[in-house]
Amino acid sequence: MSIIERAPEVTTADGTVPGKPGLLSRIWPPALAVTSSLALWWFASSILSQPHSLLRQTSPDKALAAAIDLLHRGVLLQDAGISLWRLLIGLSLAAVIGIPAGLLLGVSTAAERAARPVIQFLRMISPLSWTPIAVAIFGIGSQPVIFLIAAAAIWPILINTTAGVHGIEPGYLHVARSFHATRTELLTAVILPAIRGHIQTGVRIALGIAWVVLVPAEMLGVRSGLGYQILNARDQLAYDQVVTVILVIGVLGYALDVVARRLLEPRFRAPRAG
Repeated sequence: MSIIERAPEVTTADGTVPGKPGLLSRIWPPALAVTSSLALWWFASSILSQPHSLLRQTSPDKALAAAIDLLHRGVLLQDAGISLWRLLIGLSLAAVIGIPAGLLLGVSTAAERAARPVIQFLRMISPLSWTPIAVAIFGIGSQPVIFLIAAAAIWPILINTTAGVHGIEPGYLHVARSFHATRTELLTAVILPAIRGHIQTGVRIALGIAWVVLVPAEMLGVRSGLGYQILNARDQLAYDQVVTVILVIGVLGYALDVVARRLLEPRFRAPRAG
């Protein structure tokens, strides 16, 4: 795998980088987009909707009041914590299974040829299609939700890991074998460092897919989590709470992606002088 390096950034006397936008230039476009979205949301829910429409409950001020109420009742943070815990367990299971399986398929042509039709068949099935089977096997509770998350997240990790092994420069492997490296040394010293970027990309993609699958999975047979809270609020016709939970899902998903991008993106180091 090629390693890309970039030269250190040149700063001017005032500490700025030539050609790089300042702080204000980076902040105002997203701030304007968020403000415009809030204005359109308020206009659609408070002005365009009928006076007795349930859409009136979804206005920004009603959603804010509902968020404060859910926080005071201790419901919002508890359900968010449960959902994040299920996500972490399911994603961890997908990584524990997907990375070794991807390594095996990457190093063994015969194994990849044998498993390819099964993998292509299974990965094209919607993870939510397994819900009746998951409930029949694991019963009601967190276990079927975790199973569905793992079933959705495993494929990006496995496929990216396999692609990373296939993309390794053959010369690296030949050099390692010429030094009589064992299989363990070949794996730890050559293969894993070379495919780290592919694994990181697979995990980040899997995180997004798992978060999307988590919410509908929690609407089926559980009594906790953000998905359940949406159904519970809908049954009570509390659409202000429905919108609040939807906003929490979006904010948490955005935060998870930012954290994953910071933690999983390859680091670039500037070359040292001399």
